[in-house]
Amino acid sequence: MKKKLSLLLFSGEYDKALVALILANTAAEADMDVSIFFAFWGLFILRDPDKVSEENKTAMEKMFGAMTPKGPEELPLSKMNFSGLGKKMLQAMMAEDETPTLKNFLNGAIKKGIKFYGCKLSVDVMGFKKEELLPQLEIIEAKDYLKDATSSDIQLFI
Repeated sequence: MKKKLSLLLFSGEYDKALVALILANTAAEADMDVSIFFAFWGLFILRDPDKVSEENKTAMEKMFGAMTPKGPEELPLSKMNFSGLGKKMLQAMMAEDETPTLKNFLNGAIKKGIKFYGCKLSVDVMGFKKEELLPQLEIIEAKDYLKDATSSDIQLFI
């Protein structure tokens, strides 16, 4: 029977999302079943910048949507972001070491069939529409995530 990894990604920061996706991809390559539950800020990585919409949203949802990152490339660093300069420095160092970008790790996870679950409550509260998020995302309730997590060999919160 395959081992199983369940990640809960709560952070909307580049470096933390990078760690989550490195672990997810590595586990999938080690023949583990992998799922990631995206809650609140973690959903930013799954926003499709080309599909962000203001249609059928309240004024606060529109304002919130305009002020928050739209996809993996807009995520800030958790520390030393310095208005984006720190992130550019990190990305330059990653490129120098030929390290894949966050977007590359995200696409790798999609290709490997890693399951993406979005917290229904988070999606609703933050005013996101399913169409604005990557199509691989399945929106589920917290109780469904807990069923998945409790059947996992490893659970991690990032």
